[in-house]
Amino acid sequence: MIGYMKFVIFTQMISKNIRNTVSIIALIVTLSMCVMLTGCDSNSDTASGKAVDADKKLIVIGFDGMDPKIVRKLIAKGKLPHFKTLSEMGDFKELATSIPPQSPVAWSNFITGMNPGGHGIFDFIHRDPETMFPYLSTSKTEAPESTISIGDWVIPLSEGKVKLLRQGKAFWEYLTEHGITTTIFRVPANFPTVEGDAHQISGMGTPDIQGTYGTFSYYTNENVDKFEDISGGVVFSVNVANNSFKSALPGPQNTFKKDSPEVKVEFEVYIDPENPVAKISVQDNEIILNEGEWSDWITVEYEIIPYIEKANGIARFYLKEIRPNIKLYVTPVNIDPKAPALPISNPEDYSKELAKAIGPFYTQGIPEDTKALSEDVLNDKEFLHQTNIVFEEELNMLDYELARFKQGLLFFYIGRADQLSHMFWRTMDPEHPAFDEAVKLREVIENSYIEMDTVLGKVLERMDPDTTLIVLSDHGFAPFYRAFNLNTWLKNEGYVTLTEDTEGEFFQNVDWQNTRAYGVGFNGLYLNLKERELKGIVEPWEKNKLLDEISEKLLSVRDPKNGEQVVSKVYKAKDVYQGSYMNEAPDLVIGYNEGYRASWETVLGSFPEETLRDNKEKWSGDHLMEAELVPGILLSNKKIVSEIPALYDMAPTILAVFGIPKQEGMIGENVLK
Repeated sequence: MIGYMKFVIFTQMISKNIRNTVSIIALIVTLSMCVMLTGCDSNSDTASGKAVDADKKLIVIGFDGMDPKIVRKLIAKGKLPHFKTLSEMGDFKELATSIPPQSPVAWSNFITGMNPGGHGIFDFIHRDPETMFPYLSTSKTEAPESTISIGDWVIPLSEGKVKLLRQGKAFWEYLTEHGITTTIFRVPANFPTVEGDAHQISGMGTPDIQGTYGTFSYYTNENVDKFEDISGGVVFSVNVANNSFKSALPGPQNTFKKDSPEVKVEFEVYIDPENPVAKISVQDNEIILNEGEWSDWITVEYEIIPYIEKANGIARFYLKEIRPNIKLYVTPVNIDPKAPALPISNPEDYSKELAKAIGPFYTQGIPEDTKALSEDVLNDKEFLHQTNIVFEEELNMLDYELARFKQGLLFFYIGRADQLSHMFWRTMDPEHPAFDEAVKLREVIENSYIEMDTVLGKVLERMDPDTTLIVLSDHGFAPFYRAFNLNTWLKNEGYVTLTEDTEGEFFQNVDWQNTRAYGVGFNGLYLNLKERELKGIVEPWEKNKLLDEISEKLLSVRDPKNGEQVVSKVYKAKDVYQGSYMNEAPDLVIGYNEGYRASWETVLGSFPEETLRDNKEKWSGDHLMEAELVPGILLSNKKIVSEIPALYDMAPTILAVFGIPKQEGMIGENVLK
């Protein structure tokens, strides 16, 4: 994503007129054929002869991270009346999650009716076996194949593109092929959005204007040394003189220029000498903020090619403090939904339509800025305020879609409960290493569930008796007490050899000629297999024996602090996956016991000194564990006939509502009566 983003979009624009002309010609030919053949009936199933009911109505609400144990507890306390009502109207069961229970994996199961062997998403992070370098699993940018240089400019001669790496057909593609009106709102693992007739806003995986998953900016004249190793943001040291300072908002890399320099937008801050007020001037915008106040969305234009090409972004400013030190937080610069620089919606003008109806909104895949909280740039209450801004936008969009929902499918996703459970588990669990008696935010997670109940009440109130309603989550939740450094463990057990005994990232100090196994991502373990990895040494005939040996050792690991089993289940890929992408699967999937999870260092191939450590970070709850320990929820106003429904059952279930049979490759079944 980073570096080629604008390059890709510009080259897409070059060929757009040509493609539009070809498309019009193709449309005319197609319509003519339809008239001549008196066919083209979108409301019949040509394979089975079964009539498809395009007038049916189905609403699916995806509440990321809602846990069945917490839901049942709060229903019993009378705090989730609408969840109780829905369960009594139809049914409520646990929903088996994906292996591993990671959001992009789980939602890909939901989207395709397959497991990772069929859709090819095995983790947040994959690795390239030819380079041993990690990469994000759900999308990638492909640069133009040919360019020419003119002075300092680099001109593309072919088109680059942003590519969705999830394989398999999305269930809504089958729906629209049968003429069923479909809206898919922010489902994860859907960037860029799938081409077709469904209205879609992309979700988790959508970058900011810099091409990252979200990079905030923080401007201050306090000592910035404490931010030396900051993650998820950039801290800018500013010099306040005459009650003002100048700085800049970072933007995309300009791949039309040699060395792809970063494009910036300058701004200036004027501080009132007596009052806790500041004025911020950025391009044509002037913002006056009191200390502790947030701005509205501000549009910024990054000039890529003078007078020809620009990239629009939107950002919010938060004036955290004026004295004794200036502290100014700026959200990641989001892609502007009114003028998107990347394909964040389908059709392209859908995001523009939403922005016109409700105003600018977060387009970043995970809008809650958990990194700013983790790095103490925002405190707990400031972070909660930021998430409330996100939630208010989501409610406005839900109102907009419910008001015009007449038939077909409406899918709507909200990730609030998931993100707040990650960040505030520490406040309600006295056993957590990060628990602080002085922090009184004990009910944040419970309140997020009550808020989701309010959302459900809004849907129940607006839908008619003929509408089918499904409410689900992709996984549940558990505490994250202790972090396990998988690669350190592999090194200590003799499976990894380092050239230097240091903590370098991305396996930079690994002696691959003497390494047999390594961990990448949150749950994956790979063998250094001959003829697969770049410098593989493990013979294919050794594979099964070595996997059994490593599995047995992992299951025997005990935490010296309390004697608990650290890894409660190890899955062999061949035992849990089916499909065309088995060759890309990790050899083992590690199922951590409740309370344990892979360390952040494990994800990108680092080797900290200790194997286990207390998790004292604000990111204190998680779900990247044994799948059976963190099931999701499934509720419907119809009876659920399956005893153990699973996420991959949802695609064939949704199709069945409209009379469409399960499609080739789907491993799930219809679970509604």
